[in-house]
Formats: sequence, structure tokens, C-alpha cells
Amino acid sequence: MRKLLGLLVVLCVLWAGWWAMAGYGLRSGIAAWFEARAAEGWQADYAAVTGDGDPTRIVARIQEPALADPATGLAFEAEDLRFSSPIWWPGDVTLDLPAAPMMLASPQGRSFLTMADGAANLRLRPGTALELETLSLTAGAWGLTDRAGALVQADTLVLSALQGDVSERYEINLSAAAFRPGDVPRAAMGLPDDWPLTFDRLEMQANITFDRPWDRRALEDMRPQPRRIVLDLAEAAWSDLRINLAADLTIDESGVPTGRLNLQAENWPRMLDLAETAGILSPRMRLEAERGLSMLAGLSGNPASLDVQLNLAGGFMAVGILPIGPAPRLVIR
Repeated sequence: MRKLLGLLVVLCVLWAGWWAMAGYGLRSGIAAWFEARAAEGWQADYAAVTGDGDPTRIVARIQEPALADPATGLAFEAEDLRFSSPIWWPGDVTLDLPAAPMMLASPQGRSFLTMADGAANLRLRPGTALELETLSLTAGAWGLTDRAGALVQADTLVLSALQGDVSERYEINLSAAAFRPGDVPRAAMGLPDDWPLTFDRLEMQANITFDRPWDRRALEDMRPQPRRIVLDLAEAAWSDLRINLAADLTIDESGVPTGRLNLQAENWPRMLDLAETAGILSPRMRLEAERGLSMLAGLSGNPASLDVQLNLAGGFMAVGILPIGPAPRLVIR
């Protein structure tokens, strides 16, 4: 019995020592990462890095993190971030997001993201690169605002990414229940008061192959860039407006896509009305778009619906041999 008790005491001491070392290593790694970013010219500040946890998990909390990448103009600030992982493998990370607004900035402007119960679970492959194997981001009610007011809101957010048999390929799924534009875009589109507040459906399913896997370099250096997109489904339904997309695209190093995109759109004239009212389309552009889409809708047999395949090649989009405009560049900043 004494030997057994002695062995248990030794194991407890060793476990406590390992827990303390793992927690210290996590906090030190976070501090070193911020210092490395600052040395590269970033703004990389925080008030403190503290730690706690329980016998099976290590926890690190970053208070008042502020990051800004001068190369891309992207910036992020939050009240705090809480990282936790099981003591036996720190590569299974849970990131708890604060309920307080998080600031997001880009060259296009500044906005604030608020999430209830926001959490990201990441599984990273062993190794110094910390290659992303799976990601699951979930949240309750969330919203995005700027100085003018609410931009978008939803009751839930579910985003998942699963690495495929090729390390650069990820299966992406996204959905948001009760997604609704805020007061700012609703006013810009001139929607009537009785227009539904929420989308009936908003979801996406895709397989995306990047030029390299997502790993720690995605934050420290350049973001991986898409090289092939197989879009199985992208669907948005709002009142009597509905859009369905499917695509198979290859993307070159300049972000120019080549391939096909299948588009189905119900009540597309109303979509043009909203785009013109919001200032997205000028009256002249709206007239040109209406002429082209009317011809395409006539081919599908229903003047209020579109069901066409767009062919993308050489930086342009076409329906059959009829060019309809330049193709968008697909680049992640």
C-alpha cells in the first residue's frame, strides 16, 4: 500500500510539473509570436497573457490583443481571446471569442463584429508548421456594424473546414440561420416596410484547393490562395428572390478564374431594382444588364428567371460565344 501511495504521489507531482510546463510554454509561445510580428513591422500589442485551467487542460488568455498587418491593411482588436487545449496535445485548440465587439479593419473601412457564444475549434497536425486539419466555428446571435449602423445579423453561424486527402484541399461548409441585412443596407435598397426581415436560406458547400495548406504562415506571411474551386452549392433565398450557384473553376496566380459557373436566379428584375436603388448599379449599367439578362432569360423560357451557364476564359465571362463582361479576380488578402 505504501508503495502504491508513493507511486501515486510521484505521478501527481510529475503531472503537475508537466501541466505547469505546458501552460508556461503556451503563454511563452504566444508572447514570442507577438514579438516576432512586431519585429516584422506589424502593430502587435496586448495588455497581458495570463493562464489557468484544470488538471486536463491548459488555458491562456490574451487581454486586449491588437494586430495590424501593414502589408495588407488588415487589423483586429478585441477585449480578450481565450485559448485552451488538452494537456496531452496542444494542437487541439479551442478559441473562445469575447461577447464584447471585436474590431475588424481593412482598406475598405472599419467594422465591429459581435458574437454570442462564439468559439472556434481547431485541430492542427503535429509539426512546427501547425497545419490546419479541421476547423469548426460556431456562434449564436451575431452581427456586423459600422459607424452608420447595423450591416448584417443572424441567429447562428456555422463554418467548417475539413482537410482532404490532398493537404491543400479543404471541404468548406457555411450556413447562417435567420440571416438578415441590417438597417443600413435595407435603407440603401429602399425595401418596403413589409419586406421580410430574414433570409429563408443562406448556405454554401464547396471544395477549395489552395496553393498551399493553411498553417501558421497564413497569419505570419501570405494567405493561401485558391487554385481550384468546386462549388457544389451556394444558395440564398429572400422573399421571392432566390439565387443558386454551382461552379468548377481553376484560378491562375493572378487570381483570374477559368471554367464554368451555373447560375439560377428567380425574379432577377427585382434584384436589379434593388441594386440600382442601393447605388451598386448606375442607371446606365442597370439598362445594359437588363438587356442582356432579358435575352438570357428568354432562352430559359421564363422572363423572370435565369438558368444559364457562364463560361470564364481569358479574364472574361461569356454565355456561349456571347461575352458579357470581365471575370472577377479571386484573391484572398
